[in-house]
Order: sequence, then structure tokens, then C-alpha cells
Amino acid sequence: MVEEAGPKKTRVQSVLFMCNFNAVRSLAAEAIARHYFGKSTYVQSAGVRSGEPADPFMVAALDEIGINASKHRPRTLLELEEWEGLNFDLIITLAPEAHHAALEVTRTNAVDVEYWATSDPTLMQEASREQRLDAYRDVRDGLITRIKTRLKS
Repeated sequence: MVEEAGPKKTRVQSVLFMCNFNAVRSLAAEAIARHYFGKSTYVQSAGVRSGEPADPFMVAALDEIGINASKHRPRTLLELEEWEGLNFDLIITLAPEAHHAALEVTRTNAVDVEYWATSDPTLMQEASREQRLDAYRDVRDGLITRIKTRLKS
């Protein structure tokens, strides 16, 4: 007798990662997803607001594991929408503000929106350099685990 495993999950072909400024969490998620799935999945990232450069601590944390994000230029959701539209299978939000924005812009679209609660390592301003880097590494490592699990075919 053959048991059915339930409906097969469709492979994600395009994913957008969103956070507040596209400078830390969504920057990392995009770089990680491209590193592991860039040949099989179209990956982009965007922020709700503009104004922040790519965070050097996150760039350094990614560089430690061989992922170069130094050329990343943060962009807003509006810029991305104007540039190429929002035709993604999946939008993963990493901050509450980004989640609300994603739900608002996708109200009439057939797109899955998932919220992954992800801590903001920039809040560690008063910590030592090594403690701050550890916070960025924790975010990086958590994203690697979740992305590998969610995007594997």
C-alpha cells in the first residue's frame, strides 16, 4: 500500500526578502539565498525605507563564511516595484514594519508572505565590537538555517 504524503509543496522560483532599510537583515538574507540557491531561485531584497548604507558589521559577518556582500546597494520596496515589479512567489519579511508593508502591497496579488521574526543586531550599539559581531553572526546563522530549510527543492 502506498501512503500519500499530502500535497507536494511547490518549489519557490522567486523570493523577495524585506526589512526596514535593506541594510542588515534583508541584505544578509539575499546574499545567503543567492549563495545557496542563486542558480535555481531568483532572489531580491528591499527595505521599507531608504537612507541606510549597507551595514559593515553584516558585510564582515558574511565575509567570514565566504559570502561577499560588499557591493550591495540598499533599495526600497518602491524602487524595486518601479524597476521590475513585485512578481515573486514568496515574500519573506524580517521586521514587523516590513511585514505590514508587504501585506499592503500584495493585497491583490497571489503571493505568499511569511514573517520570520529576526532580531535587529544594530540595537547592540553599546556593546563591544566582538559582542556586536556575535549578534550579527547569530542573525546570519539563523537566516542560513531558515533559508536552507525553506528554499530547498
